[in-house]
Amino acid sequence: MPRFAANLTMMFNENDFLDRFAIAAHAGFKAVEYLFPYDFPAETVAETLANAGLEQALFNLPAGDWGKGERGLAALPERRTEFRQSVKTAVGYGRAIGTPLLHMMAGIARHDDKAAMATYRDAVAFTADAVGEAGIGLVIEPINGRDMPGYFLNDFERAADLIMDLGHANLKLQFDIYHRQVMHGDVLTALETMMPLIGHVQIASVPKRHEPGTGELDDFRIFEHLDALGYRGYVGCEYRPRGETVAGLTWMKRL
Repeated sequence: MPRFAANLTMMFNENDFLDRFAIAAHAGFKAVEYLFPYDFPAETVAETLANAGLEQALFNLPAGDWGKGERGLAALPERRTEFRQSVKTAVGYGRAIGTPLLHMMAGIARHDDKAAMATYRDAVAFTADAVGEAGIGLVIEPINGRDMPGYFLNDFERAADLIMDLGHANLKLQFDIYHRQVMHGDVLTALETMMPLIGHVQIASVPKRHEPGTGELDDFRIFEHLDALGYRGYVGCEYRPRGETVAGLTWMKRL
């Protein structure tokens, strides 16, 4: 059975963010992930994580002004200076919290824009080096255009090609099963072919992005497939509960 990490940005929203750690641990999770920790001092997050007896799976680099619709800075040429400063911020938090992985969002830009392409490639290489010096891995994630219109990195093959081309040992693919199904389908085969590149997996049902087992895919067969392929990382539960979070965790009892 895979190991699961609760996504505290999407789950346990009935409670304040820092309270979600202990609640997730009580619900049976051994690790957590979330989008951003930057509203709180890194030491506070680290202490809260430790007090709950949890491991950190990953979190994101700063992604610009989220409230205004920004979804990353890495592919935006005019934001290069700000982006590089955000990498320093993320590394500082990463060291303090003890995360093994950071996810870098690309931003809203045309994927065929040459300036955006060059900027993004440079940003991935720069960040992989910077976080690697801190002993941290970097993941990039293709995101579907239905949930995030205009997102620059919107294709799994393009992401895989970039990872292989750059060849950084600590640069991996974040394979979100929900996004994969919405964009391309063929989840099981893609997991097989891309497993050597995968650094983190996330799950949500398709099409509503609710709990596993509530959509069109056989999520439990996917879990078995991950085991068979030898995946040993965490599976991030990046889903929106249909109702109260704890009440919706009955899917875990099937495993």
